[in-house]
Amino acid sequence: MPVITFANTKGGAGKTTMALVTAGELARKGFRVAMLDADPQQWVSRWMTRMAKTSKFSIVADIDADNIEQNIKDLKKRNDYVVVDLPGGVTPLLAKGLGLSDHVFVPVQGCALDAAGGAQVLDILKKLQSECGIHIAHSVALTRVSSIITTRALLAVKGMLAQQGVHVLATPLIERAAYRDMFDAGTLIDALDPEAVSNLAKAQDNARLLVEEITQLVPVPVKVPKAAKTSAKTPAPRKTTAAKKAA
Repeated sequence: MPVITFANTKGGAGKTTMALVTAGELARKGFRVAMLDADPQQWVSRWMTRMAKTSKFSIVADIDADNIEQNIKDLKKRNDYVVVDLPGGVTPLLAKGLGLSDHVFVPVQGCALDAAGGAQVLDILKKLQSECGIHIAHSVALTRVSSIITTRALLAVKGMLAQQGVHVLATPLIERAAYRDMFDAGTLIDALDPEAVSNLAKAQDNARLLVEEITQLVPVPVKVPKAAKTSAKTPAPRKTTAAKKAA
């Protein structure tokens, strides 16, 4: 089953937020989801502590370079998606996590494009391909984009990255209060109170569009059942009347 990772070596890029929103929306859509909290800051694990037993997906913490591969291998057996929040910083754990990914999403802040951390991730992916022959599909995801940013500005950012051969998701993660409040409340955005959170419906729609695009890029493989075997012999074709006369 697909392993999708979120990586940026610089803090504040919206990496953990996008990973958690993605895992929550995948679970809401009915997929079996597990999440690996491989970031030493452990934001997802802290969120899970507040969430108690109401989470729609499992979270595994205490991930390091020695155990990440086995954890992913185990979780892939019983989940449709494994979502990994990788560490911020160039570490052996980051490199190994990238190499185990089916698709890497590199969150980068909207039009400000503070992309230094994202560029480091892209460099590691290039080295994996050039030095190890390992190609990992990847996309840049624009995050914390202002709700009033113009379409022209977004297109300019996407065009600049496209010139560098970098795929950019069409759906950015808009800056919304709901994404901050879900951490404070220890819940997913679908469980927040629309009376207490401004523009909640817009945040929910944004999450659904984002994850719809992600699942199109990284679909769950369809299991084709094996054809039923039968021990009965296939009967010989019956002769037609014309064939009998000819005989």
